[in-house]
Amino acid sequence: MVFCSHRFIFAFFPIVFAGYWIIARFVGHRASKVWMIAASLCFYAKGNVAFLPLLVFTTCFNYCIARGLTLKPKGSPAAKFLLGLGIVENLGFLFYFKYTNFFIDNINRFLGTAIQQQNISLPLGISFYTFLILSCLVDTYKGKSETHSFIDFAMFVTFFPHLIVGPISHHYDMVPQFYAEDFYEINDRNIMQGILLFSIGCAKKVLIAEPLIAHAQNFYNVMGTGTFFQAWGGVIAYTFAYYFDFSGYTDMAQGIALFFNIKLPFNFDSPYKARGFADFWRRWNITISRFFQEHIFSNIFHFGDSLGRLMVATMATFLVSGLWHGAGWHFIFWGAANGILVCISNIMTLKRKKLQPTLAWALTFLMILFTRVLFDSNSMTQALAVYGNMLDLRPLFADANAFWAEGLSYLKSNLSIICLMGVAALISFFAPSTRQICASFEPKWYYALCCGIIFAASLFFMGKVSSFLYFQF
Repeated sequence: MVFCSHRFIFAFFPIVFAGYWIIARFVGHRASKVWMIAASLCFYAKGNVAFLPLLVFTTCFNYCIARGLTLKPKGSPAAKFLLGLGIVENLGFLFYFKYTNFFIDNINRFLGTAIQQQNISLPLGISFYTFLILSCLVDTYKGKSETHSFIDFAMFVTFFPHLIVGPISHHYDMVPQFYAEDFYEINDRNIMQGILLFSIGCAKKVLIAEPLIAHAQNFYNVMGTGTFFQAWGGVIAYTFAYYFDFSGYTDMAQGIALFFNIKLPFNFDSPYKARGFADFWRRWNITISRFFQEHIFSNIFHFGDSLGRLMVATMATFLVSGLWHGAGWHFIFWGAANGILVCISNIMTLKRKKLQPTLAWALTFLMILFTRVLFDSNSMTQALAVYGNMLDLRPLFADANAFWAEGLSYLKSNLSIICLMGVAALISFFAPSTRQICASFEPKWYYALCCGIIFAASLFFMGKVSSFLYFQF
């Protein structure tokens, strides 16, 4: 079940919302949390009920670990043992489901063996809820967080807006909200802001991302047969599609959470306005970047260390990030490419070298386009084929008239998509981010009007919405 679907909007969400507040009012706060946990598990089961027992087991097991860490002295042998056990359990499941066949394939390739691959399906959301839980365990071990109530912990893990694709919240940020003085009072301002965020997210996904996804996948599904213009069109379409799809999900998740007086962290901050790759990664998928920075980068590099150690920490962080995104060499090379570009960006900052702002933005966005090819392709073979199409200017020098005629033909046959890419570019480069919109939010009639228009338009085109792109990770 996706947020921008008629089933969610007109059935699931109204029932959950009404039930939560009625139970909180007439039965009690503890019962309303149990209702939310049950609703979240039902939401997850709609995606794939076969993996619901794994989620339930992981939640229960890690509550025991977190509770034990809360009771044990910081840094004690018992605490270290519990933390290690939690890390092994969480990463063990993640590695098994996500990387078993990747390792079997590479063992067969390099050793000439014929080990049979396993019939393994990736549990929905495991990449995200694993990191959510690991972050909680590490914070508890360090004394930044404490786990007492199982119901609070279960609600933190399973809360359906962030369960499948994040954003990844800190336990010490989210759980204290459950005990705020006005937490169990319907907050009109939060609901109005939630409607605004949900409407923006719906429009991003339904009106912009969906058509661009269809166009991009039409190119990528025909590996190596595209022309120069088809390749650039497909790559640019996917670049904007991933942003509007993923940030649209986050906007909707934040909006839904506000209906229950829960504030989730922002995950995007106009990343395509970045003027360097380090800046880009401070704006894109912020909570995942924060997780890798806290748990990998900060364990390798410390303030005052050498430039070489900074480069090693950066490359290690992005190689792990690439592997986390998917079990394939093209993801590893994608991580390496981003790591190199961030290293260059950091060196320029340390050396106090600055490019002219417009040039810095243009080069950053161009490199984003090229690195996205590695991410969006199904393999390195496909990525190299796409690069070949994008850089093949031989037809221009062989017959310039025919080359530009082909470009004009592509433009005419894909005019609506190209116009949509133009709209996506204008929004990405010049419109305020949802963070900025929320920072200055005041209930106004024009907000209500805009919400009504874009939400109505989204509802009209909602019948054929696909799953979010990050569901596959």
